[in-house]
Amino acid sequence: MNRPASESPLTAGPLLLIAMIAVAALSRVLPHPPNFSPVEAIALFGGAYFASRRWALIVPLAALLASDLVLAALNGGLYASWFSSAGIWLVYLCVALSALLGFALRGRVNSSRVLGYSLLGSVLFFLVTNFGAWLSDPMYARNAAGLAAAYVAGIPFFQWTVLSTLMYSALLFGVFALLRNRLPSLRAHTA
Repeated sequence: MNRPASESPLTAGPLLLIAMIAVAALSRVLPHPPNFSPVEAIALFGGAYFASRRWALIVPLAALLASDLVLAALNGGLYASWFSSAGIWLVYLCVALSALLGFALRGRVNSSRVLGYSLLGSVLFFLVTNFGAWLSDPMYARNAAGLAAAYVAGIPFFQWTVLSTLMYSALLFGVFALLRNRLPSLRAHTA
C-alpha cells in the first residue's frame, strides 16, 4: 500500500522532528528542578509540525514513554512505582491534549502563538494533574477545601512547568524554524 509522503515518518522532515523530540525527551535524565520537563513543549511541537495527525500524537507519547523507562531504569524504586499509579495516565493524557492544542498552531506558528499555547499547555497540565492528586491522594479531603489545598500544594511546581515549557518550546520551535528556512525540503513534509 502506498502512503502519501506526509504520512511516512521516513522522510527528512518527520525524521528531524522525531530526532528533536527524542533528544528533548531524553533531556529529562539530566538533573533538573521538580516539574522542569520538556513534555508539554514536545507535544505542542509535534502537534504543530507533523503533517500526519497520528504521528503528532504517537511520537510525543512514545518519547515520553521511552524517557520514563530510562528514568525508571536509572532511578528504580520510587520512580519505577510511578508506572503503577493513576498519575502517570494523567500526564500522558495531558501530553495527548497538548499535541491536540498544537494542531491549532499548524501553518500559523509565530512567537506569540507559541508563547500563548505554551502557557495554555502548562495551565492544562497544572489543572489536570493536581485534580488527579486531589482524587487519588488520601491527604486531601473530598470537598472544595481539599481541592483548593491540592491546587495550592501544586503552585511551587507550576513555576517550573511554565519555565520549562517556555524554554523547550523556544528551543524546539526556534531551531526548527531556522532549519526550515535553510532547508526548504523540510517544508514539504511538515505542517
